[in-house]
Amino acid sequence: MQAVATAAETATNLPAIALDDLAAQAAAFARATRSPATHRAYRQGWDDFATWCSQVGLKPLPAAPTTVGLYLTARVGRLAVATLARYLAAISVAHRLAGDRLDTRHPAIADVLRGIRRTNGTASRQVAPATTGVVQAMVGSCDDNLLGRRDRALLLVGFAAALRRSEIVALDIADVTITAEGARVRIRRSKTDQEAAGDVVGIVRTGTATCPVKALQAWLEAANISAGPIFRSVDRHSRLGAALTDQSVALIVKRRATAAGLDPATFSGHSLRAGLATAAAANGVEERLIARQTRHRSMTVLRSYIREGEVFGSGNASGRVGL
Repeated sequence: MQAVATAAETATNLPAIALDDLAAQAAAFARATRSPATHRAYRQGWDDFATWCSQVGLKPLPAAPTTVGLYLTARVGRLAVATLARYLAAISVAHRLAGDRLDTRHPAIADVLRGIRRTNGTASRQVAPATTGVVQAMVGSCDDNLLGRRDRALLLVGFAAALRRSEIVALDIADVTITAEGARVRIRRSKTDQEAAGDVVGIVRTGTATCPVKALQAWLEAANISAGPIFRSVDRHSRLGAALTDQSVALIVKRRATAAGLDPATFSGHSLRAGLATAAAANGVEERLIARQTRHRSMTVLRSYIREGEVFGSGNASGRVGL
């Protein structure tokens, strides 16, 4: 009877090149557990920590808990508390990947970070929400040339669908179905959906001058886009280029804010998403319906926008005491 090779024997007999290919694929799968943005943030955090350690003559890997505590202290005032927490996560991940263990619960780390939070507060900088009136003002600065049509569609679709920057630039023609009622937009992958289960967001056709669906159709027709990325670069000769980047979205929002007479420093690519949640709350839309559109998993984050939208609403006590 012919012997059956074991899995171990089969692996041993594999050509070296095949094992190298498998190793490369395994490494690629491991990297895919985190988004490119997270990889960039972790790299930035680790580089900052390693640079500081080199400057003061301390060992970054493996680092003693006291070294990490001193680093956090040295960066107070230069980095936001949220950034310090993210950089600490990056340092911890770097140790784990190197086969070392960093106890982030050690008092030299945990107590220092807790004290920093208590002393400096944990409030993070929030960009100004681009609410309905703001988006309409930005859109009003868009001409009917190719660039203007693209920016108009990007602003209105990004706002109405409450899209993140990464979701805007990832949109493909195959992701959008336009009907008489509006547009069905499939989000293939998002910050909170790293396994790409996907989700569908509806954009209602409003029939107004700032209808997102009408603006999207006008852009696609003018740019003659029938396949591939929806939002692409446009040069000064009105020639289409590659798909936009996350940073491109932020620059477009800031440029249109400037054109509308607004302070660009207070707006970012996230302003469109925050603006939809804030505007919806101000108009009395139920929390569950806002969450359905924004796809927030953290209701704590969503409620911060809802509170902003309701700050002068009927629930404000100062307007109900007879002044």
